[in-house]
Amino acid sequence: MTMDELVAARLAAKNWPFSLEYLPQPVYMVGGAVRDAILGRVREYVDLDFIIPVDAVKVARKIAQRYQAGFVLLDAQRKIARVVFPEATADFAQQEGESLITDLHRRDFTINAIAYNPHTQEIIDPLQGYKDIESGLLRMISLINLQNDPLRLMRAYRQAAQLGFTIEPATQETIRSLVTSIVQVATERIRVEIGYLLASYHGTFWLNTAWKDGVLTSFFKNATDESFIKLAAVDQAAALISQGWQELGEELANYVRETVKTSWLATAKLACLVDLSPEIAEVELQELTYSRAEIRAVTTGLRLFAEIKAINMPLRKQYFLFREMGILFPAVLVLALANDIVAKGMFEESMLVSYEPLIKRYLDKNDVVAHPIPLLNGKDMMRALNIPASPFVGELLMEVGVAQAEGKISTVEAAIEFARSLVKN
Repeated sequence: MTMDELVAARLAAKNWPFSLEYLPQPVYMVGGAVRDAILGRVREYVDLDFIIPVDAVKVARKIAQRYQAGFVLLDAQRKIARVVFPEATADFAQQEGESLITDLHRRDFTINAIAYNPHTQEIIDPLQGYKDIESGLLRMISLINLQNDPLRLMRAYRQAAQLGFTIEPATQETIRSLVTSIVQVATERIRVEIGYLLASYHGTFWLNTAWKDGVLTSFFKNATDESFIKLAAVDQAAALISQGWQELGEELANYVRETVKTSWLATAKLACLVDLSPEIAEVELQELTYSRAEIRAVTTGLRLFAEIKAINMPLRKQYFLFREMGILFPAVLVLALANDIVAKGMFEESMLVSYEPLIKRYLDKNDVVAHPIPLLNGKDMMRALNIPASPFVGELLMEVGVAQAEGKISTVEAAIEFARSLVKN
């Protein structure tokens, strides 16, 4: 089987969420799906892009109706629509220009300007993107194409990270010459590209490169060379933690929330790029439109990473630390260990020893210090002691929690008596 035949097999319509019969002739698949088929990359979530000479939106709507899939009009003026299936998306765009070749010449990089005709199995590659894929090179099509959509400057680093490619020198030099245009891009779109880089192990190198090239300096105003040394150390720390405590490594890969596709590890990396002051960092992240959950993860990490390394830490302090950290513990831990790595200029498994007491508590879901189950709530406290609602009730509950953690009390009755003695005193 030739390479072209192999690519055609990977892009065959039998792998799509809809039938080829619903597409007119000619029609062309373009973009990441074609590139990935050439590379042999397999995606869990199918993402297809098609160019149709006429009636692209009409075709998309018909497919959505036939398969009872979601329909989204992405750009009415440029006639681009998306059909959303349970395990796939398919974008349909009206051809720009007089021909397919003209359309391909308007794209960002040569590796994304390869087309495939599913009706004839023909591969169309006017810009030698196939050759650049084989060479592992990200090459721009033209300066004007990058100028027309400055987000493509950030996409260069993201795609290089995701594919393990290098950016062709003339392309990188052009990006450096266009950095002032990046501020024209909506912050939300920049944040998405940063998110891809934070999620990738190779992304650390390319985030540093983007910053050195001037693309990120207007977004992370307080970042320094030291910031990126710490960023690399976070990757090392995460690897070290995963080796010693697999469960913690898995938690680091979890999303902050199902609706926020940022991992706990990514928030630790993000903490390296902002100011060390949690208050200043919060403002920075708000300007970058990060969510409350992401901001809380970063600021908590900045505030507490220096606090969690005492082997003989009193139970009271441990209790309050875990109250503050909660499920953020893995992110705080990886940030703390990364700072140790930077300070010592090395990393080894023994560096985890000083964190083991807290790690063991956190992983033990029955531990009353790390995972307390309150004996009383506020209403119980007010009813039992006949006191009104006030901040004092919250203080009493915290002291009861500490006493429970220290093993002084273990029943509801004992908790009430303990609280009563505090009120008397």
